[in-house]
Amino acid sequence: MPAVFVLIWSTGFIVARYGMPYAPPLKFLAVRYALSVLCFLVWVRLARVSWPRDGAQWGHLAVTGILMQAGYLGGVWAAVRAGMGSGLVALLVSIQPVLTAVWLSMRGGTVSGRQWAGLALGFAGLVLVVLRKLEQGGEVSAMTMGLAVMALLSITAGTLYQKRFVAPCDVRIAGAIQLAAALLATLPFAALEADPIQWNWHSGGAMAWSVLALSLGGSSLLYMLIQRGTATAVTSLLYLVPPCTALMAWLLFAEPITVATLVGIAMTAVGVSLVVRSQG
Repeated sequence: MPAVFVLIWSTGFIVARYGMPYAPPLKFLAVRYALSVLCFLVWVRLARVSWPRDGAQWGHLAVTGILMQAGYLGGVWAAVRAGMGSGLVALLVSIQPVLTAVWLSMRGGTVSGRQWAGLALGFAGLVLVVLRKLEQGGEVSAMTMGLAVMALLSITAGTLYQKRFVAPCDVRIAGAIQLAAALLATLPFAALEADPIQWNWHSGGAMAWSVLALSLGGSSLLYMLIQRGTATAVTSLLYLVPPCTALMAWLLFAEPITVATLVGIAMTAVGVSLVVRSQG
């Protein structure tokens, strides 16, 4: 499950770049959320899954949907649209494991010395790659950095909130409620975008993958991983997303991979291994 999650989640940044020339980000996401909710509703209906009876559970799921879908994806897609490369935005939002660990330690949570070492090693690997990206220039501005930071804070807060407040429930129910809340939060901002979506094979393919693989697959896997594991161990998997994204971007868009990138990938993988093994 973790390996499949990392591979699927990594494609989200590639899809953002693939679809951005043909669609404003928030309109694209609004359509994605609407189609995803429809798919989840059909799935729930066929599986005859019961909806939560506790109103608080609905509210908690809605909050996580707004944070982990609308806030996170909105920031990522808008940053890519504004000119930030898919590899760099993936690297920036993957600082999440460090923020999660710091927050947990401040709140009295347990983060072992081995996990801290793994987090530090993974973070150092990311810094190595990010510095190289920053030296190349052209991707960083106040707007793109602000959007990336918003995405980072949103998914970090959403992960911690879900782990703290959301009771275990069927992943299809959770997906439907979370994405419906994300849709309602995104629609007012999408209405402000002047450009229409240009439907073609590129935008249609990006939409299909976003709905079926990312929303129904990736988001569902993330929900289950958070429910089953510690917040630190789960978020540490996101350290592996930037290296995977960098490889995909190299193959699809010829974004360069340097020796520093490869060294950063190795450091990141070892760091994640230390965090996940410490959990066991």
